[in-house]
Amino acid sequence: MGTASSKDDSPSAKTPEASVPFSMTDVFLFSIIIGLLTYWFFFRKKKEEVPDFTKIQEKTTNEGSFIEKMKKTGRNIVVFYGSQTGTGEEFANRLAKDAHRYGMRGMSADPEEYDLADLSRLSEIDKSLAVFCMATYGEGDPTDNAQDFYDWLQETDADLSGLKFAVFGLGNKTYEHFNAMGKYVDKRLEELGAQRIFELGLGDDDGNLEEDFITWREQFWPAVCEHFGVEATGDETSIRQYELVVHTDISPDKVYTGEMGRLKSYENQKPPFDAKNPFLAPVSVNRKLNQGGDRYLMHLELDITGSKIRYESGDHVAVYPANDTSLVNQLGEILGADLDMVISLNNLDEESNKKHPFPCPTTYRTALTYYLDITNPPRTNVLYELAQYATDATQQEHLRKMASSHTEGKSLYLSWVVEARRNILAILQDTPSLRPPIDHLCELLPRLQARYYSIASTSKVQPNSIHICAVLVEYKTKTDRINKGVATSWLKNKQPNENGHKSTVPMYVRKSQFRLPFKPSTPVLMIGPGTGIAPFMGFIQERGWLKQQGKDVGETVLYYGCRHENEDYLYKEELAKLLKEGALTQLNVAFSRDQPQKIYVQHLLKKNKENVWKLIHEGNGHIYAAAAVPLKRRHRI
Repeated sequence: MGTASSKDDSPSAKTPEASVPFSMTDVFLFSIIIGLLTYWFFFRKKKEEVPDFTKIQEKTTNEGSFIEKMKKTGRNIVVFYGSQTGTGEEFANRLAKDAHRYGMRGMSADPEEYDLADLSRLSEIDKSLAVFCMATYGEGDPTDNAQDFYDWLQETDADLSGLKFAVFGLGNKTYEHFNAMGKYVDKRLEELGAQRIFELGLGDDDGNLEEDFITWREQFWPAVCEHFGVEATGDETSIRQYELVVHTDISPDKVYTGEMGRLKSYENQKPPFDAKNPFLAPVSVNRKLNQGGDRYLMHLELDITGSKIRYESGDHVAVYPANDTSLVNQLGEILGADLDMVISLNNLDEESNKKHPFPCPTTYRTALTYYLDITNPPRTNVLYELAQYATDATQQEHLRKMASSHTEGKSLYLSWVVEARRNILAILQDTPSLRPPIDHLCELLPRLQARYYSIASTSKVQPNSIHICAVLVEYKTKTDRINKGVATSWLKNKQPNENGHKSTVPMYVRKSQFRLPFKPSTPVLMIGPGTGIAPFMGFIQERGWLKQQGKDVGETVLYYGCRHENEDYLYKEELAKLLKEGALTQLNVAFSRDQPQKIYVQHLLKKNKENVWKLIHEGNGHIYAAAAVPLKRRHRI
């Protein structure tokens, strides 16, 4: 059946010559070959083997060991984080910082930077504890920086009987595999013999992740005190992690201007491109998708020619946005700061791997524009640290109450900050006596994270272009302020030619498990209301391309929903063309507000239930559903 030959298929087994005895010439040649082989293996001068010093060094050195670092710096608590967009890391930093209030010393650590096999040695340190703040990404996957740790846990049979641990998971209940990573780490560590000193915490980003964390934390520390026989010191003073250095005479070539990793990487682009080295992709197309209505839906095309970036249908594109210059200027004005001052924030812990909270040296303007999140409501730890700078006693008490773990404080934080969507600028405006030093504010604010979008194209058809479909986020808050989405507002203004210059977007591709069936003949049923249609545009285009290649392609069915046919029917012409060409075999569209009774995609699915069941039951079809929710919101942990 195959192309490989078996022994019985060889010519010598089928021809008469195969049974003829060897001639004298054959014997002579055979003897020479045997002699040469004997000499080669037994008498040749063997090349001296050069030891692989790199590998030997990796096995014997303790330089990269978190155990040695903890011993050297007097730490006994290590908090590892698995974080995709910064929140897991932020929680880990807060727990590590908390430790001093209990007479202990903590450090946060990225599992990607250490050998986690050293967990078996943590008991060498007195009263030691390992805490894990583990986010779950996508459909139950570990975050990028926790992938090696996850693989190690699956493969290892290490004895962790001396390890004391606790786990806090960050997840989202709207996903099937809620907090899968946190649950797995908690379960697996126990299986390997480690001792859990406090119950698994499960944070829900669909609810109030901050409150979940605070509730868990306020019970976690008493459990730590009881287990190790320590008491809270009562020391509630703020501890600065970074010191300010002002650069008065520095070459502009040494100052970061928005780069994520290597200095001047935007001027001298070098692949491979990833989160720390994004590619500046020129915007070749930026057009409005909807024909009317009060929303703005957009389609962008990013040119990746010459970048060597590869992507597949279903992957995500990550873009690094910039904050609104108006917000940045207002922050500088309200704090009375010189935004163009060149500064560095240097970690006071010289042993820390994290030397700065963001790329330094840089200016306050650059930090607030490209590196810091100034639009999301700040978390309670930021309010707690800032409260000391409020000169009005009532306002200071107001901030401290919201940062407390008391029920009244939690309720106040929820209503005054979260539900009112007050960002740091709004808090400063509504708290007139609060004017913190800008360097401390920059130390406390979280990093501005990349935003993820499902790619709305296929590399089979557009190998040098990545398409984005997005809706502009803009709304009025309870305080009558207009809040705008950072990334979508920024993308909307990225026109192909800005004042004669090419408009670019810092981006990279993140691989996804959202894939078409391996066999093209497998039927596909896609459900994508609103901008949820994005990944399916790539799917449909790829199925059409496969048909053009002569492949046997199964049914390709789409259920799409929007409000009005004449307002927000996205890709209307493109879908009609794909249907006509046969790339799409069935198109079902629900217009929810074009008639008195609302009609959604689920109504159409119910109406066509026989056909749906046939695709699934008889055709073993694959069903895909994508929500019209920005990936940033769905994966912000």
